[in-house]
Amino acid sequence: MGTVTQRVDSVCVFCGSSDAADPAYLQAAAELGRALAAARIKLIYGGGGVGLMGACARAAHAAGGEVLGIIPDFLVTRERALDTVEHVVVGNMHERKMRMFQGADAFVVLPGGVGTLEEAVELLSWRRLELHAKPVVFHSPDGFWRPLFDLFQHTVDARLTPADFMQAWTTAERVDEIVPLLRAAQTPLDSGDARVARAG
Repeated sequence: MGTVTQRVDSVCVFCGSSDAADPAYLQAAAELGRALAAARIKLIYGGGGVGLMGACARAAHAAGGEVLGIIPDFLVTRERALDTVEHVVVGNMHERKMRMFQGADAFVVLPGGVGTLEEAVELLSWRRLELHAKPVVFHSPDGFWRPLFDLFQHTVDARLTPADFMQAWTTAERVDEIVPLLRAAQTPLDSGDARVARAG
């Protein structure tokens, strides 16, 4: 049987929620939101109106894009849920991440803090376990994510992670590279996605 490839019609964006972030990161997040809207790619994100996530969602919505926010109830006030876009309130962080995963054909990781790091590492761990083959693109301006990639390589060098894990993602230095990378990515459909869905 031949491999079936899934189109990238929806993208989950993981990113920082701090309003104190570098203005260049906030501007890049907004640029990504506009790029996704222009490409008719649905944005799925953490539901907040703060930091990079708010900048990305507001820009996508203003540009006519489809946006879905998924936010746990305890963060509705803290992250100022963005009421101007479609959003779903869930019971906890695990449900949030599973709903985001299930709705997305691909993932983009923008600069962020420990929460973004946790989301990205879990996503790549699932790739390592062959639970999905969805494209993952890191936006790494000025080498933002290089320390993380170096840590991954360290585990490979220690023979704790297979070498091919380093091919589990692609990296974009510029925002205008992200959508072309998503469009070029091949996403073979397999039973892995179903296994992850059942795990939730």
